[in-house]
Amino acid sequence: MIKNFVEELTWRGMIHTVMPGAEAHLMESMRSAYVGFDPTADSLHIGNLVPIMLLAHYQRCGHKPVALVGGATGMIGDPSGKSNERNLLDEKTLRHNQDAIKAQLAHFLDFESDADNAALLVNNYDWMKDFSFLEFIRDVGKHITVNYMMAKDSVKNRISSESSEGMSFTEFTYQLVQGYDFLHLYKAKDCSIQMGGSDQWGNITTGTELIRRISGGKGYAITCPLITKSDGSKFGKSEGGNVWLDAKRTSPYKFYQYWLNSSDTDAEKYIKIFTFLDEATIASVSAAHNETPHLRILQKRLAEEITVMVHSQSALDNAIKASAILFGKSTSADLKTLDEQTFLDVFEGVQQTEIDKALITEGLDMIGALAEKGQFLKSNGEARRALKENSIAVNKTKVKEDYKITEADLINDKFVLLQRGKKNYFVLVVK
Repeated sequence: MIKNFVEELTWRGMIHTVMPGAEAHLMESMRSAYVGFDPTADSLHIGNLVPIMLLAHYQRCGHKPVALVGGATGMIGDPSGKSNERNLLDEKTLRHNQDAIKAQLAHFLDFESDADNAALLVNNYDWMKDFSFLEFIRDVGKHITVNYMMAKDSVKNRISSESSEGMSFTEFTYQLVQGYDFLHLYKAKDCSIQMGGSDQWGNITTGTELIRRISGGKGYAITCPLITKSDGSKFGKSEGGNVWLDAKRTSPYKFYQYWLNSSDTDAEKYIKIFTFLDEATIASVSAAHNETPHLRILQKRLAEEITVMVHSQSALDNAIKASAILFGKSTSADLKTLDEQTFLDVFEGVQQTEIDKALITEGLDMIGALAEKGQFLKSNGEARRALKENSIAVNKTKVKEDYKITEADLINDKFVLLQRGKKNYFVLVVK
C-alpha cells in the first residue's frame, strides 16, 4: 500500500523543495528514489541522519529506497558548501567504507526483504570506473552548457568567495558526475527521484536535465532543509568534533548525551525528524514536557528513540545507567559494568592521577589515596578531616579512614573512583 510520502515529511518539517509533479508521481505506484552518501569515512555521522530518515520514511511509505555510496564522486569532492577540496581515496579504502556504511544503514533500511521495495545499495564507482574521459565528455558533457553549470550556487559561491582559492576543473565537473548517476540509475534501476539536502538542489537538477535531454524522460527532485541549532551552533558537532554513528568513534553514552542536551526548541524539532513516532504520540510527549519542562521529557524520549535505533536497547540501558552515575543514583556494582570508554566519557575532565599497581596489591590507605599518592587533597590533614566528616566515597560507597583500596575495587582492572561530597570526583588510574 502506497502512503503519501510528501505529506508525511511535511508535518515532520522535512520538506524544503518538491519539484512540481513529484507528489502525484509518487502516489501513482511504487517508485525508486536515491540519496547519495559520502564514503570518505568508515562511519556516517548524525549530519547524515536526515537523508537516512528520508530513505527510511520512503520505504515505510511503500517505495523502494536506493542508497548510493559515492565511490567515484568521493574521489572528486563535492564543492557544495565547501571552501576546500577533499582528500582523494583509493579503491580498497572506499570498499571498506562502503561495507561499514551499509551495516549502519541496515539499522534503518530493510535490505534483506523479499518485497519489491527492499532497499538497495549501489556504488557509482562501479559504473564510472570504466568510463573514459573522452567517452564522458562526448556522451554526457556535450548535453550541459558551461553557462548552465556556472549558474549553480555551489559553483558561484566557490568562485566568488574571497577565502576560496577558486575551484579546480575536477570539482567543477562534480555536478556532471552526480547528474550522470541520476541518469544511470534512471535507466538501469528505473529510479525517477533523487533526494538530498537543500544544498544539493543544483546537483540534483543537473541530473533531471540530463534525463530529459538524453533519455527524453522525467526525473524529480525532493530536498529537505539543512538542520540548524537554535543557538546558532552547527548541528551534528560536539566539542570533540562529529557525533558519529559508529560506537568506536562516539560511544553510545556520548551519543545519548548529545540528544539529551538539546534545547527545548531543538528537541521539539528533532523528535519529528529523527524518530518514527507518529504525530499523536509526539503531540502527547510535547504536552507532557510543557507541563513539567524541568523533567526534560521531550529530550529523554528523543535520546531514547534514536539511541536504540542507531545502537541497541542494551546500549541505551548502559547509557542511562552511566548518566545516572554522575547524579548519585548508582552503586559500585553499576560502575563496574561500564566499559573503559564509557567510564572515561562519563568522567571526562575529572582530575586523574596514575599510581603503581603494587600500591593497590599491598592495600592503599585512604590518606595515601587522597593526599600523598593521589594528590587530590592538599594535605594528609585535609584528607583526615574529609574522612571524619563522612564525605569520602570509593566507587560511590562511603568509607572511613581505616578503609584500604585493593584490587577488588578496580573498575575495568584499571580505575578507582574517589569522591568528596556530591560533585567532586577524582580518578586513580592504576598502572
